[in-house]
Amino acid sequence: MSDAATIGGVTSVAEKVAACSIGGAGERAEIVRVEGLRKHFDDVRAVGDVDLTLHAGEIAALLGPSGCGKTTLLRLVAGFERPDAGTVEVAGNLVASAEGFTPPERRSVAMVFQDYALFPHMTVEQNVGYALGRRPDRERVAKVMRLVGLDGLGDRRPDELSGGQQQRVALARALAPTPSVVLLDEPFSGLDASMREQVRGEVREILRAAGVAAILVTHDQEEALSFADTVAVMNAGQIEQFGTPEEIYGRPANHWVASFLGEIDVLPGKASGGRATCLLGEAAVDGSLEGPVDVLIRPESISTSQDGGGQDGIVVERVYFGHDQLVTLELEGGVRVHSRNLGFPACHPGDRLKVSLTGPVTALPSPPAQA
Repeated sequence: MSDAATIGGVTSVAEKVAACSIGGAGERAEIVRVEGLRKHFDDVRAVGDVDLTLHAGEIAALLGPSGCGKTTLLRLVAGFERPDAGTVEVAGNLVASAEGFTPPERRSVAMVFQDYALFPHMTVEQNVGYALGRRPDRERVAKVMRLVGLDGLGDRRPDELSGGQQQRVALARALAPTPSVVLLDEPFSGLDASMREQVRGEVREILRAAGVAAILVTHDQEEALSFADTVAVMNAGQIEQFGTPEEIYGRPANHWVASFLGEIDVLPGKASGGRATCLLGEAAVDGSLEGPVDVLIRPESISTSQDGGGQDGIVVERVYFGHDQLVTLELEGGVRVHSRNLGFPACHPGDRLKVSLTGPVTALPSPPAQA
């Protein structure tokens, strides 16, 4: 039976959360404020002068490659690490600074670990109740279990549950004490690909219904963009860009962010009067740019056709995903670009197509030539 199966007569997580929400959407107050946060391990800078703000009900993602500092930043917010400098505030309370340090259990912060950290000898109900102390409020336990869709599973042990159900137990335990913020450290990495997307959507719905702010740590670009309201892209201990998913994907702040977030072509161009021209045509760009620029183009902004206007291109490679295909095309002069098209009609190496620029682009000042 799948995790989406009917439990207790309710047929979907959406219906469950509508029936037993444990919190409202809340004010847009600041829930987490990080300022000038810094952490070194010996001579290695893990986090360097980071500023970050999270509001009530907001889901943020810390996205970056392995070793970029995102988990260290999460642990600093949680209280599992002490910062070398800077401050952390949670729900208006200063919990880390040069003057003092509040331990994790007194921060109104809950953590969902990568391996869930469930107690194998305890039942589901006991695991959830553990977060409420030696004499947990059974009504509260029951309420939070209904919220996450665990009705009827309270007497089972973790090894009797699927991966998705274990994920929900860990989330229920985190939500039971009504924290100000839930921190999720790569929580979906242990699930197989077919389950990951479903569980991700369910967890997002549950967090929304609980009205709780959350921070997700992930190295998966798709996961961050689809799960979070805002995304902080981290590299070498610093936040390179912070914004909505569409902002960081469609308007990357620099070349590194652009390349980290997926396929992108960089063509030389020239900007003037809020427009930039390049080999594929002309598009609107930041009006402050003038002169030589790099035009950064996502595959979705390049279209192909059998006839019509545009540059002549030859298909040299095609990666097929079913719902879409990523096509590599060689233009005159050997320049290669990428186009993401629907999965039909299929393209094949050797096909000759017309290639045109039909979507938005980003332009950045061209880096200085290397001496």
